[in-house]
Amino acid sequence: MAKVLEVCVDSLASAQAAVQGGADRLEFCSALALGGLSPYAELLVEIKRRWDIPVRCLMRPRAGDFLYTPDEIALMCAQIKTLRQCGADGFVIGALTSDGELDVSALQPMIDVCGNLPRTLHRCIDVSRDPLSAYRRAAALGFDTVLTSGSAAVCTEGTAVLQQLLHLRDAEGGPEVLIGAGVNAAVITRLRQELPRAAAFHMSGKALLESGMRFRRADVPMGLPGLDEWHIQQTDEDAVRAAVHALYKA
Repeated sequence: MAKVLEVCVDSLASAQAAVQGGADRLEFCSALALGGLSPYAELLVEIKRRWDIPVRCLMRPRAGDFLYTPDEIALMCAQIKTLRQCGADGFVIGALTSDGELDVSALQPMIDVCGNLPRTLHRCIDVSRDPLSAYRRAAALGFDTVLTSGSAAVCTEGTAVLQQLLHLRDAEGGPEVLIGAGVNAAVITRLRQELPRAAAFHMSGKALLESGMRFRRADVPMGLPGLDEWHIQQTDEDAVRAAVHALYKA
């Protein structure tokens, strides 16, 4: 399997940092602080205008679970159509039934709209009932990549499941296992020792930048209570560069 470092970005500044740090591919979303939501078409156009790098767009209409209504599925299909026209190189999708199984009936319309573009199954697999079954179903549906932490809060706690998924990948010719959640240079170095067949990693490389606001009115939140609105999350170029070194040079 070819090595891949994918960096998840939700802004033009983060995209620039990821590209300059040496990322192989971008996962493009909005609202990364909420786990990532569907991105803006206009920003995709600008990213593709500036840089020649593959961009897969995350399709997620809201925060929360992955049990979607027909209206939400129709919305994602419409967004995929628009983002394809704007230059998307692939998509990151997923849906579950109420029983925690991969929802083929919800996924199929999105797959159809994606056409022949590459597809990643996102981390809905990590909250599914059986990640191995979900992986096999994703393979049958034609996904080329599965993003996963090994059904753990962070990937370093999911190595047992990741090992099983990597074995399935090799034994059955399944999708690439893209390891995410808590990835940085040190984690890549560690996991490549513990999981020698691991070749693909996903990170955001976020750093907190101090807001330029001098006047700051307290106790008037704009979103979730407790969300820090005086620091901006942005991909750090040096963190990406270090991860590239860990993956390719070590």
